[in-house]
Amino acid sequence: MSFDPNALLASFVVSGVGFVLFRYGRKQRRMPHTLFGLIMMVYPYFLSNVAWMYGLIPLLLALLWLLVRLGL
Repeated sequence: MSFDPNALLASFVVSGVGFVLFRYGRKQRRMPHTLFGLIMMVYPYFLSNVAWMYGLIPLLLALLWLLVRLGL
């Protein structure tokens, strides 16, 4: 994890969105939401590039949307 201020802010934003998604998934007993929330909380620790952090959010959310539309 980088101590660059932009990377720290990006990791807080990504982890915050992941935390909200995780809590929603746990409360509603929705496994895809819980899993994707957990992934979004953890992956900023392994990436220090801000563009990659923000770039993976739409991909993960699109995959989550697709899984929900398929009935999972």
